[in-house]
Amino acid sequence: MNAEIAAFVADHLGYDAKDPALFRSALTHSSSKSDNYERLEFLGDRVLGLVIAGWLYERFPTEPEGKLSLRFNSLVARETCGEIGRELGLPAVIRLGKQARDDGANWSDNVVGDVVEALIGAMYLDGGLEAAEALVRRIWEPMVAGQRRAPKHPKSSLQEIAAARNLPNPAYEVTARSGAHHSPRFTVRVSIRQLGEAEAEGSSKQEAETCAAIALLDKLT
Repeated sequence: MNAEIAAFVADHLGYDAKDPALFRSALTHSSSKSDNYERLEFLGDRVLGLVIAGWLYERFPTEPEGKLSLRFNSLVARETCGEIGRELGLPAVIRLGKQARDDGANWSDNVVGDVVEALIGAMYLDGGLEAAEALVRRIWEPMVAGQRRAPKHPKSSLQEIAAARNLPNPAYEVTARSGAHHSPRFTVRVSIRQLGEAEAEGSSKQEAETCAAIALLDKLT
């Protein structure tokens, strides 16, 4: 098993693991009766934040804090980590209990995103900050390079539309929640009085709100 994990880390992360057991834990969900990724995810989340913050500070030397924060929040979002993890092929190698796998947890942003952060934490412990930073810069480069200007969050854009028409702020309401505890689905409705409403799903309340805002923006623009 350790040899398979080491081969995956070498092939997909470009790194020769000194302690493959660390990476095995990073790939293990709590539904599996083994050491899981939760502590490593806690560590990797902080390492990712530090690396991305330093990178943005360096790359955009004239931008104010507000715009840097918009870039940062987009790059470290759970949805971004989930997208990166799926591109790395993580759903095929995440170790889960049978029920969690049957529920499709290995494809969810929550689980895949957590595993990405856990792998960064494992890299930090195994090879130090330099190795972890090299990994983050390599796999996040396309997303950082694609941010030619700071993105505007869909919820902010929707709020600006309401303000420009002298209407109340958008109202968000959770209308449904389903799925297993480790793989929840939220349905959120957003509405602007006198203007319209839209509904969308997501794997977190925040993701569902964002998707609902995008859906309403599409209707309005």
